[in-house]
Amino acid sequence: MAVNEIFLLFESAPGLLLARVKGWDQIAQDTDAVQEACLDFARFKQVVEAVAFHPFSDAEEAMEVQLAITNGTSCPALLNFLNFNLPSSLKKKKGADAEAGGRAKSQAAVGVCDPALGKSLADAGFQIVFNSNVQELHRGCRQHMKKLAKQLGELPIEKFQVGLGHSYSRSKMQEDPRKQDKPIMQSIALLDSLDKNINAFAMKLKEWYGWHFPELVKICGDAEVYCKVLKVVQMKEQFDEHTQGEELLEACGGSEEIRDEVVAATKHSMGQEIGEADFVNIIRFADQVLRLCEQRRTLQEYLSTKMDFVSPNLKAVVGEVLAARLISHAGALVNLAKYPASTIQILGAEKALFRALKSKNGRTPKYGLLFHSSFIGRVQKQQHRGRMSRYLASKCALAARIDAFADEETPESADGIRSNVYGVKLREQLEERL
Repeated sequence: MAVNEIFLLFESAPGLLLARVKGWDQIAQDTDAVQEACLDFARFKQVVEAVAFHPFSDAEEAMEVQLAITNGTSCPALLNFLNFNLPSSLKKKKGADAEAGGRAKSQAAVGVCDPALGKSLADAGFQIVFNSNVQELHRGCRQHMKKLAKQLGELPIEKFQVGLGHSYSRSKMQEDPRKQDKPIMQSIALLDSLDKNINAFAMKLKEWYGWHFPELVKICGDAEVYCKVLKVVQMKEQFDEHTQGEELLEACGGSEEIRDEVVAATKHSMGQEIGEADFVNIIRFADQVLRLCEQRRTLQEYLSTKMDFVSPNLKAVVGEVLAARLISHAGALVNLAKYPASTIQILGAEKALFRALKSKNGRTPKYGLLFHSSFIGRVQKQQHRGRMSRYLASKCALAARIDAFADEETPESADGIRSNVYGVKLREQLEERL
């Protein structure tokens, strides 16, 4: 059936606009004429005439219509608007014709810019037109919206668009079930980075200060203790054990044995003298290492607290650091919970596994990240470590599944932290196995 008249359905943030296209039978096949008419409003209003405008009563109605149009469906507000403002010849036939499944036999139609919406309106009984010329006319409506719909007056269309855009974006955002895992993965990655930086900086600092006091490296192996003792001793020739003894004892962590060794080493050191400017930079570098150590301590406390909320049972079995490494390597707690115990056992040793599978006589690895667990290190006989790693992997799998899929009725303590009673019991079984 030839269509000689169409009504444009244009949806916007302020409301719904229905416009009649004049002389559609003349411009239907002339794309250039349609494009030229859309450039200037004086020419555009000769082609398109606003018939009705329905302003949205509130943001909820605007959001309802926008979601329906985006999903390609026709909501009640949209259907009511069309039924009320379209000529009767365009509306769905009622009575006997509707019961027979017929539609209005008219030479007019509704022009839409979304084929999915057009299909939905066609199912509702409207004759639909969708082509490139209709899309061009919709672009013109969007460009001349303020002038075309006089009912808008001086309303700030931009604010309507921003508000509706924010609401639409919020409706499309879905909660990520792994969002609690992501801070853990970022924390353990940052913890590893801090460890590398602290070790690298401490090594350079020991080399630098070792020219003046080389014996201190053997006495203080810990980087943080080394930096604290360095700041107290500074120039060993000027160190006074009577006035600085208590300060040195505090720097040594309360160990009198270490303090006595440091005092004795200052008297018989073989190091050379260095300048005042060197000491200034050494002290600044030591302060930097101490700040990194403090940051690492704070980050580990945060990680421990976060694990109490996310995976308390797995933390109770292997500790917060190793539990975080397992979650990070698996990609999420849910992924780790879906792994069988055999996969958790060699998690982190994939390269060794594939290398062994390629070679005919290769031995597959017995453990990956679980090697860092104290349970593996406490096994005295080497041949028993494989058995212990299998047993530990099975307990980790159980703990991860409890943490990932436990019901909301899981008992919680008074401060809101999830219970770790299952993890504690699993750890007791591991201790008994040892």
